[in-house]
Order: sequence, then C-alpha cells, then structure tokens
Amino acid sequence: MTAFLLLPTVLLGLGDDPPTARTQVDGVFPHMTVSAPGVGSRSETGIGALIPWADRLWAVGYVAHVSGKGIGLYEIGPDLSFTRHSASVTGTFANRLVHWDSDQAFIGPHAIAANGAVRTIEALKAHRLAATMRHLSDPKGMVYFLTMEGLLFEVDVKTLEAKQLADLVVELKLPKGAQPHFKAAHTAQGRLVVANNTYEEPEFLGQRQAGRLAEWDGKTWTILEEGPFIEVSGKQNPGPGGRYGNTLFAVGSDRVSVILRVLHDGQWTRYRLPRNSHSWDHTWNTEWMRIREAQTERYLMDAFGLFYDLPGLVYGGKVWGVRPIASHLRICPDFCSYRGLLVLAGDQTDNAVGQPQSGLWFGALDSIAKWGKPTGWGGVWRREEVREGSTSDPFLMTGFDKKVVHLTNDGPTTLDLSIEVDFLGDGSWRPYKLMRVPPSGYEHHVFPDAFSAHWVRLRAGGTGIATVEFVYQ
Repeated sequence: MTAFLLLPTVLLGLGDDPPTARTQVDGVFPHMTVSAPGVGSRSETGIGALIPWADRLWAVGYVAHVSGKGIGLYEIGPDLSFTRHSASVTGTFANRLVHWDSDQAFIGPHAIAANGAVRTIEALKAHRLAATMRHLSDPKGMVYFLTMEGLLFEVDVKTLEAKQLADLVVELKLPKGAQPHFKAAHTAQGRLVVANNTYEEPEFLGQRQAGRLAEWDGKTWTILEEGPFIEVSGKQNPGPGGRYGNTLFAVGSDRVSVILRVLHDGQWTRYRLPRNSHSWDHTWNTEWMRIREAQTERYLMDAFGLFYDLPGLVYGGKVWGVRPIASHLRICPDFCSYRGLLVLAGDQTDNAVGQPQSGLWFGALDSIAKWGKPTGWGGVWRREEVREGSTSDPFLMTGFDKKVVHLTNDGPTTLDLSIEVDFLGDGSWRPYKLMRVPPSGYEHHVFPDAFSAHWVRLRAGGTGIATVEFVYQ
C-alpha cells in the first residue's frame, strides 16, 4: 500500500501577500489544475510552457489540434493563487522566451510586459506554437515563432506584426503524406536550428524518414539528420558576444538509442544515450522532452524517461558532464524555477480516460534524484554493416551501477569488435576489451560493478553485420 503525504501548507513570507493555506499532496496543489469541460472536449488538456516573469509564474495551456475550450494563460502568484487571465486563448501552445532587449516575456501567442500587462499576437493565436527564438539579424527588434506545422514567422516585438518567412515542410522536403510535428527551435552561433519529431511505424521499419534536425543561416536550409528530433535548446541569454557560452543541444532518437547532438564553436558532435522506456516511441508521445536552465548555471535534461544533469558550457568541443539523475515516467512539457522551487508542468489526463486536466508539481530540484534509480538500455549499432576501422558514436556509460553489453554478428565470418572507453570525457579513447564474435554468433560482457568510464564506443576489426546493445541497471 502506498502512503501519500497530505499537508495543509501555510506559506509565510512570500512577498507582501497575507499567508494563505493551500492543500498539497506530494508537491501537487489540486487548486492549480488546467481543466477543459468534461463534455465536448475531444483532446488532451495540458500545460505547455512555464515562465517566471513580472513577479509571478505564468503558465499556458494546450489542447491537441487547437480543439477544445476553456483554458489559456494562467498567473500563479507568490501566495500560489491560480488565475486564468482575461486575455486567455484556448490553443496548442508550448513556447516561451524572455526577450530582455524589449523587457518582455513571450509565452503562447502573448507578449507580457515587465509590469504584467499582456498583449496578444492576433496573427498567431490560431497556430500551434512550438517555439519562440531570438532573431538572427535583428535580435533587438524581432523574434521568431515556429509552428508545429513547420511555418516560420518573424514578429516585431513592438507592434507584434507577424510575417511568414518559410514553410519548413517544403524547405526540408518532408515526405508526402507524413504528418509534420515540429517541436522545438533555438538560435545560436549564427544559425537557427529546428527539430521535427515525426516517427511512426514507417520510420521504425526504415520505409520512410520524415523526422528532421536542420539549420538555417538566414539564407540556406541544411538538413543535419533525417530522424525524429524533439528538443533544441541552449542558453536563452548568452550575453554580449556570447560570453556566457552559447552551446546548443539537440535531442532525438532512432531504433538504436537516444541521440544527443551538440553544436560548439560552429561544429557539431554526436553522442548516444540510453532510453529508460519505450513509452515515448511515437510522434505524439515524444513531444515533451526538454532541456532547461532549471536554476542559474545548472541545466536539466529530460529525455526518454531519464533526467540528466547537463553542462551549460563545453570546452574543447567535448561533452563530459552528462550525468543521469533519475528514472521517471512523468510527462513534463516544461519546467522552471519559481520562488526557490522546481516547477514541473504536466499532461496527466485526456478525454480517453475522463475529463481532460493537468496540474503542476512543486519541489526541490535535488529531490527528483529520489524518483527512481537511473536505468536504461540502448546501443550503437543495430544490424549495421561495419568495416575494418569503423567506429561507433560514443555511448554514455557514467552514472549507472551495473552494465552489460550484448554483441551479435550476422555476417559470414568472425568479427572482431574492440570496446574502447573514454574515462576523462575529452576524447581520450583507450582499448578496454577485444570481443571476437563468430559468424551468426553472439557474445556478451559484464562490466565490473560501478565501472565508471564516461563514454564507451566500439571499433570494428573486420567486416560484418553488427548489433551492439548496452543494458544498464
């Protein structure tokens, strides 16, 4: 039997408001619920984005396919009062950006001034908004908006006039019949990077590749990967000349594992991470992965059922500070800090199981380490033809207690596969163990408990069809 902590909480000393009692259950305050009407609601109702601004926390709701009513923009006060704003628009919104140049916060189709006054971008309120980003050529006067359908707009931060710049379904050559599902975008290092996470059975079977990770320099679009990517993020305010660092991270996946792409000093690198669950292996289910500066100078990444510490800065083009914190199965469309607490947005109930509704979770950032021991699985090759000297992408190894690697060779001759480790995380690869896999054969290796190299990779010593899968407990 599970015991729940039920606390009538009195919050003292939060601003000038009088103390107010609020009932909570394990960090959830039931009065802070985004809810659609029980009859007539045909989709989910979630909280798509959060942003602390103008002495309060703002939340924006979303429904699927702009289908629903009764939700919109919400204000959470210092006393944890929860109010639906009069400017609310029911829609599908998961975007947010603080634009310090104009002292405004953008969330959903709204621009919020430093005094809390809300304006609405009329031209965008009927679009499914996935991301808001800084402008490449006019960062003080313009921002970009990306819709889930792949429409790219620029918006004047003063007049809120919007102009469509591109249709990314066309620019990125998405296959005919594929459902576009753009989920994130970010600008850094002189380019705009976008992610489309289309992934259904044709992608799993290798019959179609409709996912995209792509970049734009203001003139030309370049496709980086034709696979499902979910999140693109980095420092929201890199400072003059990018003095705080301007590393950009992108998260995606394929049949083999989770993929982490890193842009640093104009160069892309590629890593692989384990997944904790296959619950997210579909276009609709993989849409809520986020990388955020959860508190000053500390980044948190949520990817396929694992929370990670993520370094905000990269040195020498190598990423070595990735560390799993906890396994979980919560849908977290966004998260941020407010009044010293980590706040997680939610997507809890849709019309399939009752009245659509979702809430917020408040707690200490470090308390999520108690949610579940980091576990996972994933590989570097799956029935892939390898040749002499070819090496795999680095695969994360640190932060997991027990580890085993499974290897198969579907080729006609014995295949030598060398396990190499990078325990410093700086690209200093060292041989660890040579595995000889017979034709149509299988081998495995159990690593010592708490073996703690940061990255691991495989090097082929011949030709074959290799599968390499790691399982971490």
